[in-house]
Amino acid sequence: MFDFFIKRPVFTSVCAIIILLVGAISIPTLPTAQYPEIAPTQITVSANYVGASAEVVENTVTTVLERQINGVEGMKYMTSSSSNSGTSTITATFDASKNKDIAAVDVQNRVSLAEPLLPDAVRRTGVTVSTNSPTIFSWLWGCIRIIKSITMYF
Repeated sequence: MFDFFIKRPVFTSVCAIIILLVGAISIPTLPTAQYPEIAPTQITVSANYVGASAEVVENTVTTVLERQINGVEGMKYMTSSSSNSGTSTITATFDASKNKDIAAVDVQNRVSLAEPLLPDAVRRTGVTVSTNSPTIFSWLWGCIRIIKSITMYF
């Protein structure tokens, strides 16, 4: 049987191409529930302190929220930024196994504990908690951009 494919390389190539096309056509028809969760869950906390500098936002908003959010169960790490436009953004990254809804509720509960410690202007505009789970496609797009930037130098 192997001799048949060895003696007919064109037929073998056509069979390989057909198998490849059938696989490529069937990928979009797979249900998304079958894809594994490989990207870590990210919860973003945003707050606005209108008219404040980055240093004031860092000291009065970002630090207060970070202290409360720190220690949430399943959190791997946390990043934050404060801008001169008065925006504070904190991103908490969790294990891929952590349910994003439960992680969002845990972070929301911690933010609720920190709200009385925030300035009145921040409490009036509110602190938002949102979930962003990066997909494999966004990761792939990031890799492509990195490769393009690297190859630009060669």
